[in-house]
Amino acid sequence: MLTLTSLLLRPTRHQLHHRHVIKHLSTTAGPAATNPSPPLTVPLSHPIYLIWSSNTSLGKTLVSAGLAASSLLSRHRRRSFLYLKPIQTGYPADSDSHFVFSKLTSLVRRSPHLSLLASNHVLKASASAASSISAPQAPKNFDKGMRDLDWCEERRVVGDNSETGPISELLCKTMYAWGDPVSPHLAAEREGGAVEDSALLKMLQRCLQIGVGKEKADSICVVETAGGVASPGPSGSLQCDLYRPFRLPAILVGDGRLGGISGTISAYESLKIRGYDVVAVVFEDHGLVNEVPLASYFRNSVPVLVLPPIPQDLSDDLMEWYDDAHNVFDSLMEIMLSAYTERTKRLHDMPRRAVDVFWWPFTQHTFVSEGDVTVIDSRCGENFSVFKAQNDDVITQQFDACASWWTQGPDATLQTELARDMGYATARFGHVMFPENVYEPALECAELLLEGVGKGWASRTYFSDNGSTAIEIALKMAFRKFSYDHGILLDHLKENTAERYPELVVLALKGSYHGDTLGAMEAQAPSSYTGFLQQPWYNGRGFFLDPPMVFLSNNMWNLSLPEGLHSRSLNLKNMTFGSRDDIFVKSRDKSDLAGIYSTYISEQLSKFPESKGYIGALIIEPVIQGAGGMHMVDPLFQRVLVNECRKKNIPTIFDEVFTGFWRLGTESAAELLSCFPDIACFGKLMTGGTVPLAATLATNAVFDSFIGDSKLKALLHGHSYSAHAIGCTAAAKSIRWFKDSQRNPNITSKGSLLSELWDDKLVYQISSHPAIQRVVVLGTLCALELRVEGCNAGYGSRYASSLLKKLREDGVYMRPLGHVIYLMCGPCTSPKVCNEALTKVYRRLEELSQSQNN
Repeated sequence: MLTLTSLLLRPTRHQLHHRHVIKHLSTTAGPAATNPSPPLTVPLSHPIYLIWSSNTSLGKTLVSAGLAASSLLSRHRRRSFLYLKPIQTGYPADSDSHFVFSKLTSLVRRSPHLSLLASNHVLKASASAASSISAPQAPKNFDKGMRDLDWCEERRVVGDNSETGPISELLCKTMYAWGDPVSPHLAAEREGGAVEDSALLKMLQRCLQIGVGKEKADSICVVETAGGVASPGPSGSLQCDLYRPFRLPAILVGDGRLGGISGTISAYESLKIRGYDVVAVVFEDHGLVNEVPLASYFRNSVPVLVLPPIPQDLSDDLMEWYDDAHNVFDSLMEIMLSAYTERTKRLHDMPRRAVDVFWWPFTQHTFVSEGDVTVIDSRCGENFSVFKAQNDDVITQQFDACASWWTQGPDATLQTELARDMGYATARFGHVMFPENVYEPALECAELLLEGVGKGWASRTYFSDNGSTAIEIALKMAFRKFSYDHGILLDHLKENTAERYPELVVLALKGSYHGDTLGAMEAQAPSSYTGFLQQPWYNGRGFFLDPPMVFLSNNMWNLSLPEGLHSRSLNLKNMTFGSRDDIFVKSRDKSDLAGIYSTYISEQLSKFPESKGYIGALIIEPVIQGAGGMHMVDPLFQRVLVNECRKKNIPTIFDEVFTGFWRLGTESAAELLSCFPDIACFGKLMTGGTVPLAATLATNAVFDSFIGDSKLKALLHGHSYSAHAIGCTAAAKSIRWFKDSQRNPNITSKGSLLSELWDDKLVYQISSHPAIQRVVVLGTLCALELRVEGCNAGYGSRYASSLLKKLREDGVYMRPLGHVIYLMCGPCTSPKVCNEALTKVYRRLEELSQSQNN
């Protein structure tokens, strides 16, 4: 905004009083909050818009003032207009909020029938900026830092019909001000006035609440940014990222000058790639007709409005310019109000429309009403932005505590980078054929997989499109390898003969889950997912062992053995552990329990009748069984099981679709087991949860079993979107990001482990809670089994429904596995966020126990 100090300080003819008050002055430092922070919330009771520009000095503040005039002085009249300037540098010589305040009081005096109550506030300022205020109450000497500066000026303009006519209200606020007229990050650094993004957003949230409770759309608010779309904020974050959690709809002030077409389009695309809705572009006319190519670029989907040229001679206080421009501002206001109305209508209508057309997975629609449907407006990093229809409609944040079905890992920064890189891949490749072709994203992703989760054992990467199909591929690989090793491969030339083929089955664990495609379901034990109601073709082509489980209960890690493994030779010290780390130590291989496991597995395998075929593969979910109830299998048992199968030349498959990529605290769960598979499947978190992509990794020996002199001996399996460039690009970015200690603060100094994300003391406290049966905590997972009886147990249980509904009200989004609830975060999620969510769970558990006792 131009420096208009001489204009800003001019008095208004109808002014009744004009006061400057410094209410208090103090440092902003204070004790850390002990309670979880409430979720960020944006009211939808009135329109709120962000005012952006493609560069600095393009007239954002002129547009803000014009919108204020259109809102309070024209046919669109609203009762109140809120102007917010979160970041102001060059204060007090430059004060955009004062410009809007002063200009509106000047404009309203031209309409003698109107009355206006106007105020301008500065909430916080750097020490040097505060000391510059020319008020007798202002101290002259300050230390560095930000100060609580509740500075206010007020004017009341009284019209001819003041006794009977309505009084409009203009409220202008500068949230943070610095004196140096430079970029906010430089001003904050030079003046010792740093402001964290979270503090700025919380302050903005409080300011946005003004107008809540009033008649719908009777107020309107604009939030004016500083500089250009990608100008830094006080912390150094780009402002287009800083304000992204609110995702307020945008007005873009473009550039009508030479080169302005390029700058305007670049700014627009920067906003769009971050998920903002730009409802209009407006700019000053410089006679270059920039609106024509811009309208062509936008394909008429975004209105382009042109303001008259701003006079160089400002002696008329811009009064005539606003007279000339008021039709443009009225049109812009109509667009804003229409977009607001359409948006709120869509949000209100979505639950009704959803229940009419969706068939949700894993959902009994009998129990889902319109009021139970969560309307997700967007996500930013780890949080959903959820629409709630209340007395005043709001968009509020919910922590995605189920990681969107275990796929999500990016924080807000990685999300933006993924969007940008995937856009690049889309523009460069779209989708291209994979067989016998190579392109950079696929090659890069394959090599990263082999250097990462496949390091030390895998030599080949086979791409598919989701975890279940990755399992199907792994089964084909394993059965071919078994047949190859055991000499039971039939000559491919005899495949059309009547000769009987050998039956191949899997060795797997009870409670396992490997996906919903038919072959993957055959590789898992009978469960709620495989019964006749779900899969009438299910035969369960496997031999299923009941594994020992490990869990935390009453402040102790316990080992639970299945009935077939009970032994009198086991004493108590073998059944409990002093810490979770003790469960994973390799020295347990020499324990009596390892021998018992080995004997048990050998005996079970010997019982499998030859009449049922060959056990052609072992398939396990390493360490954690996910959909089966978030059970932790004793890693010693799984390690012994792999070794026993290796002795019998049975290929091993690790299903790491859930457990891979730091989900359990290491890049691959194989590191926790201290043993390698022959084949492993990965998906979900591999792309940061952005698009479906899966990979099946295999050893060179597995690959060689498909080599031959006929195509019929090759692996005849594939998907149209195998190794699609967009997914491979996202995977390469995510794989690198998660393990980079410069980008992921949770990576320990050794680079092989995530730091502990869940507060140990609180976890142990929950484990002894009377409402909790067991706890499993590892890496990004914290699972809790509720203590229930009878029909309240099992996958079909709805016991947790009321508890989870209350947690969603607390800003924590969770989905249950029957009576098992779980919190899940991403590899980059801060321990503070995890523990705030866990604290909310504990408080609701306390309420649950109290209600049961009463």
